[in-house]
Amino acid sequence: MSRRKENSTNSLNRQLLNDFCGVVYALDLIGGRWKMLILYKLGMGRKRFSELRKELPNVTERMLTLQLKELEKNHLIVRTVYPEVPVRVEYELTESAKVLSPIWHAMESWGETHRENFGDHTGLKATGYIERT
Repeated sequence: MSRRKENSTNSLNRQLLNDFCGVVYALDLIGGRWKMLILYKLGMGRKRFSELRKELPNVTERMLTLQLKELEKNHLIVRTVYPEVPVRVEYELTESAKVLSPIWHAMESWGETHRENFGDHTGLKATGYIERT
């Protein structure tokens, strides 16, 4: 992913909105295509990279790595490296992220109800690759 210039209009507006509103700040931390799904899957317990890859088969290794790094940087997940051969790395939610669990479950219910009532307006067709648990 490319970096934005710190003094670009986009970056300045982002910072202004993050400072202005807690909802915008929260969405900035968890927004993106994969972050909520990663958090959702880790909400079921700690997982290794390969387990997350299997549960999110449409995400590329690079994108999963980038998203995990951002979530770790934002203190939403913890990455634990075990000194074994081969090295074992596990990811789990922080206490701060665990507080979000009822929120994403409520969002899931709302999303399902909205889709049932109004149809899928994303313009995308589900491929069935992501398994619900």
